[in-house]
Amino acid sequence: MERIRVVHIITRLIIGGAQENTLLTVEGLQRMPGYDVVLITGPALGPEGELVERARRNGVHLDIIDEMRREIHPIRDSIALAKLVRRLKEYRPHVVHTHSSKAGILGRLAAHILRVPVILHTIHGLPFHPYESRWRNRLFIALERLAARWSDRIVTVADAMIGKCLAARVAHRSKFVTIYSGMEVERFLRSGTFRQRVRKELGFRARDVVIGKIARLFELKGHDFVLDAAPEIMARHPNIRLLFVGDGLWRGRLEKKARRLGIAERVTFCGLVDPSRIPAMISAMDIVVHASLREGLARVLPQAFLCGKPVVSFDVDGAREVVIGGETGWLVPAECTAALREALLAAVENRGQARKLARKGRAICKERFPAEIMVQRIAQLYQELLNR
Repeated sequence: MERIRVVHIITRLIIGGAQENTLLTVEGLQRMPGYDVVLITGPALGPEGELVERARRNGVHLDIIDEMRREIHPIRDSIALAKLVRRLKEYRPHVVHTHSSKAGILGRLAAHILRVPVILHTIHGLPFHPYESRWRNRLFIALERLAARWSDRIVTVADAMIGKCLAARVAHRSKFVTIYSGMEVERFLRSGTFRQRVRKELGFRARDVVIGKIARLFELKGHDFVLDAAPEIMARHPNIRLLFVGDGLWRGRLEKKARRLGIAERVTFCGLVDPSRIPAMISAMDIVVHASLREGLARVLPQAFLCGKPVVSFDVDGAREVVIGGETGWLVPAECTAALREALLAAVENRGQARKLARKGRAICKERFPAEIMVQRIAQLYQELLNR
């Protein structure tokens, strides 16, 4: 039987949820019999770190197109499109599967030009959203509608993404399917073994209650809301500490704000860490807070539950599909600092309830988020579309 040739395309292979999802998918398909897989990406530019070395270390067939960048640039984008067409001619894929906005548009167009049998796109987070300018939203919606015509299926990482796409009339409901983003579940289930060592490394005392957030230090990630909520929480509980895991262009600004609020000594910015260390970093936390304003379904939410940690989250996009208010965690209105503060206080002051909610969240996530399940569902979708 002929082997199934699959090409995945993503804009850049930085450290991030979409990139980890894509890399786990490619690695998983490589381990399945009958698949030849190529991953095409642009350069991993930016302060977020990169996954290129992991991809190479794990034997991924990686093809980097220098002109494929996140920013809109007509000349560079035209060159990237021409190179994608040439690469796809060379690889002759049965399936092209794109990820992220820029690669999603250019990759699907290149595959459409060459009449690739099956074309898919995964939406990890929508390019149009309430915090974007009106003209850019109109442009992105128009481009997504156009690219949807070239797509046999559009995969979303949360049902919430489907609702938003339908509201924007991106495509008919029949084109969408939700496949939750997979992760290496066992690493998080065993994370408790790292707790004492990592807390000692970070300078936390045994009595400290650590509220942690994992995200790039950048706009829309919500660090400001956590900092604004912190002084009153710390006034009532002097043993509260904040831990921010991640780096980005806003680090200096956020450090300055912590000093202005008078809490800098209680806030730890640990910087960028390798993805393999995320379970250990979560193990050092007592509560995980997710205050981003725009996500598909943030990977940190199931990761926190898998580590057995209580979660407080803004009610954005797919968060409510994991954080079920009153059942698995605390879900509060986005941008509401007061509600965020009260939920964090509830998690701090009701440790028994917090542990109970976390246990239920853990049980759900153990069943829903293993990478093997994600890869299996994606492979089944490929086969279904190829058979048609």
